[in-house]
Amino acid sequence: MPNMADSPTTSPDRVTAATRVIAVACALALIALAIAWELVWARTGHGTLVLKALPLVVALPGLMRHRMYTYRWLSLAIWLYVAEGLVRIVDKSPSNWCAGAEVALSIVLFTACATQVRWRHAMAKRVAAAAEDPRADAGTAH
Repeated sequence: MPNMADSPTTSPDRVTAATRVIAVACALALIALAIAWELVWARTGHGTLVLKALPLVVALPGLMRHRMYTYRWLSLAIWLYVAEGLVRIVDKSPSNWCAGAEVALSIVLFTACATQVRWRHAMAKRVAAAAEDPRADAGTAH
């Protein structure tokens, strides 16, 4: 049975569209922050820590295409960014400001991913229930 949420012919509802916009915006902001932080604002070492942006770059196409798998794994992986931000928040300025921004953006990204996954699961259950019992929608269809 094909997954209706991944079908390109169905347009996403408001919640799905909004959480995608938030997730993509936060991912892009985290990528920009990681690059600027490690190469310009608070260089540490030879700039190899800029590679921490790579998982976010890999996630961008999946986020833009509403791939449930991407939202799931990113909602788990984002906690590595939260942990790094919390560890580095005690550094001197400007590194501590970058760390605070990383924590804030990561938590917003996690919230968007978790909301996307939960909402789409709830919608899939609702669609499956309506398909099994046509009377389940009685009184709600106009």
